[in-house]
Amino acid sequence: MSPLTRITALARRDATTTIGVALTAAWLLLVLLFWLLAPGEAGRPGGVAWLLSAIGVVLPLGLIWMAVGLARSVAALRAEADDLRQRLSQLREYAATRGAPLPSAEGRRAAPAPAEPRHAPPQPAATAARAPQPRAGAAAAPRTRPVDSRQTAMPFDTPEPVDIAPETLIRALNFPDGPDDGEAIAALRLALKDHENSRVLRAAQDVVTLLAAQDIYMDDLPPDLAPAAVWRRQAEGARGSAIAALGGIHDEIALEVASVLLRGDEIFRDTAHHFLRHFDGLLSRLVPQLDDDQIAILADTRSARAFMLVGRAAGIFG
Repeated sequence: MSPLTRITALARRDATTTIGVALTAAWLLLVLLFWLLAPGEAGRPGGVAWLLSAIGVVLPLGLIWMAVGLARSVAALRAEADDLRQRLSQLREYAATRGAPLPSAEGRRAAPAPAEPRHAPPQPAATAARAPQPRAGAAAAPRTRPVDSRQTAMPFDTPEPVDIAPETLIRALNFPDGPDDGEAIAALRLALKDHENSRVLRAAQDVVTLLAAQDIYMDDLPPDLAPAAVWRRQAEGARGSAIAALGGIHDEIALEVASVLLRGDEIFRDTAHHFLRHFDGLLSRLVPQLDDDQIAILADTRSARAFMLVGRAAGIFG
């Protein structure tokens, strides 16, 4: 909860407490006046009369402070709801800007993964040499942490019609392994100049980045590669159990995290469906041009691994 939201909640609680104290004082004053001004009785009151008098004094006080407690709880819940709405708005803005840096707010951590300038050289997704981050408990409660800028930066040039060789597009779909991976950087720059390929690469990078925020990295998920014939059936329009072998990612934690995000995170769900749709279209265009060896290389790219993981979590493989 941000400091401003916390201060607002405390102010509401203080106001509620003040009202409770005022009502208590007013009630005790009324009891005192009743006690002083009531006419005297001939006989001394019995035990039942004293009990009823005590209940009549204490019960309203209990009701007053029960109402104060409920009001304080409502104020805290309202403050948390306001904070959640602000965070949701921030996440939606982050997704809409494709990772562009957001304006910082006082007391709030900066949004993860600021994008680099338009013409900056592209940076890679995390390499296999990077040590995997711990993922215990991630499936139960997905959390967002600042993402390594190497997994988010990508130069998005203005797309224009370009004839891309299949092997160049496959290299681009795997993203560069580092700043020294000149061939992959050149392939990525060339592929981004084509409108259709640019949409696929942007969608793939979005999914990879959102998964990386949950400590799910494509380099940690070697797939069981399906035969080339299955990929050809997918490109021809087959769905369901006919292409079940494409769901080659079997990491239980990664699948559980992806499933939880698809069910509970609207931003990830929209991004994932956008990626699945465009990657499916890419396969329909690209796979008929490839031989079996090239299909195997395509299936082992980071973009294809994301397709297998998210597709299996979404149930598109039957």
